[in-house]
Amino acid sequence: MRIIVNGQQAFGEAVLRALVERGENVVAVYCAPDKIGARPDPLKLAAESLGLPVYQPQSFKNPDVWAQMSALKPDLCVMAFVTKFVPSDCLSIPRLGTIQYHPSLLPRHRGPSAINWPIIQGETVTGLSIFWPDDGLDTGPILLQKTINIGPDDTLGTLYFDNLFPMGVSAMLESVDLVRECKAPRVEQDHTLSDYQGWCKAEDCVIDWAKPAQTVYNLIRGANPSPGASTLFKDESLSLYDARMTGSQGGKTGSISAVHEDGIVVEAGGGAILVQRLRFGKGPKEAATEWFKREALTIGTQLGS
Repeated sequence: MRIIVNGQQAFGEAVLRALVERGENVVAVYCAPDKIGARPDPLKLAAESLGLPVYQPQSFKNPDVWAQMSALKPDLCVMAFVTKFVPSDCLSIPRLGTIQYHPSLLPRHRGPSAINWPIIQGETVTGLSIFWPDDGLDTGPILLQKTINIGPDDTLGTLYFDNLFPMGVSAMLESVDLVRECKAPRVEQDHTLSDYQGWCKAEDCVIDWAKPAQTVYNLIRGANPSPGASTLFKDESLSLYDARMTGSQGGKTGSISAVHEDGIVVEAGGGAILVQRLRFGKGPKEAATEWFKREALTIGTQLGS
């Protein structure tokens, strides 16, 4: 099959390399346009190193882009981490269609931050979907799905890089095989069970220390490493990253109630959070104990507004 890879960043690169390494005929790569001052996209660099043509359209709604893609005579397009909207006029150009990776069990958690939200909402199961995209937002028929448990201490980073990333690459290869063998299902999603959630932004991850400690902990780990759950200190943002649940020391909600070798304890509703790594303002990420010492803080220091 003549395959186009459309994607970006590390996941797009991994899918491309996996396809090439097993001998697939990748005829072109599409990726996001270069950003001034930013590092080149890893997918673009990988494609260039493999001698593959690279296209970086500003939009996939352009008929000139459709003509360019049609000239490649593709059999299948594999979309691996695509954030630009791709209309059906473009999706239908490959002879066998287009398949796409999404890191949730569709129709749940449609949208761009599908890994953050299940953790933040305290869910214990998630997964990935390979589906046939259409003109909706993550609404197309399902080709295959893989399920995975969310561990009690999983973060956005561990869930993605240790699980959904490698599983996603393997699932993409499995899906390509199913398409080639004409065995790829098209199972309509149950739209009555759907929910769409937008980008998980910094303003969505401001900590309310009065909420139950488990809720606070879910927010911290679901936003680690990005965008980072935050609280206020000296009217500046204090972003919290590595953390774990611990018992209350009896202090006021939102106060630093203890300091240990591996972190500082902050009181929350019905429990507390041991914060191990943080970032104050625009400074670097650092050990919470180092920040506590540098700021010359004391037990009882209050965080939050």
